Amino acid sequence: MTLNVRGTRVPRLLYGTAWKEDRTEGLVIDALDAGFRGIDTANQRKHYVEQAVGQAVQNKLREGFIRREDLFLQTKFTFRDGQDDRLPYDPAAPIADQVAQSFASSLEHFGVEALDSLVLTGHRSERPRRRRPRGVARDGGDRQGRAGQSPRREQRHGAPGHRARRVQHDPIAFVQNRCYADRKWDREVRAVCDEHGIIYQGFSLLTANRHVLANPKVGAIASRHGKTPSQIVFRFAQQVGMLPLTGTSDPTHMQQDLDLAGLELDAEELATIDRGGR
Repeated sequence: MTLNVRGTRVPRLLYGTAWKEDRTEGLVIDALDAGFRGIDTANQRKHYVEQAVGQAVQNKLREGFIRREDLFLQTKFTFRDGQDDRLPYDPAAPIADQVAQSFASSLEHFGVEALDSLVLTGHRSERPRRRRPRGVARDGGDRQGRAGQSPRREQRHGAPGHRARRVQHDPIAFVQNRCYADRKWDREVRAVCDEHGIIYQGFSLLTANRHVLANPKVGAIASRHGKTPSQIVFRFAQQVGMLPLTGTSDPTHMQQDLDLAGLELDAEELATIDRGGR
């Protein structure tokens, strides 16, 4: 299952690579072997080992197991206050140069000519100058047919009005947030995204919502469909218009997370999950 985002095929479920440290390369290989074709990472050594993610992708490309055109590769630029001392850029440089330096480093990590999405993440009041790093396509795609730059605006980092102003002026393709059922699954943010043709990416859908997974009503929905509660939450996310991420390290769960074809939740089931099982 894929989405068409401005001429780019984007898998309906992305594999997230945060917090995996020395297991990163092996887990990304496991994810690719399981069938994931969308990989999310960041050039932020504090939480990611992007070089290991890139190495895993390069290994699979060399083997001929996958083709570059079948992959969706997304990285992130993280501002200084979200980094530790292992920076991929000169912190004294202008912000636009920091973005370019970080992105050039990401291209080296992956050993590819282009990545499909660049997300900006972190607290920052200064706006980068509108300059496209080499290797990221413009809106609508260039020769590679890749999606354009995709600055990440997290709910916890800005007021809704500020996000709306950014939406009006920047060619944003994606917004990525940690998504909580107790915050109505970011309904208001998703509405702004829908209004402007932006895809909302939700992460921590399981770890931030353990009470939903344990809810008997959600369990009953899972039993009716012969699925796990985790699969039900991921399918709910897809049906309400999210692009979900999973970061599981369990190969069995990787297979399960991808096994959503044919699963369709009805309106009552969607409403139950929307209420967090209440």
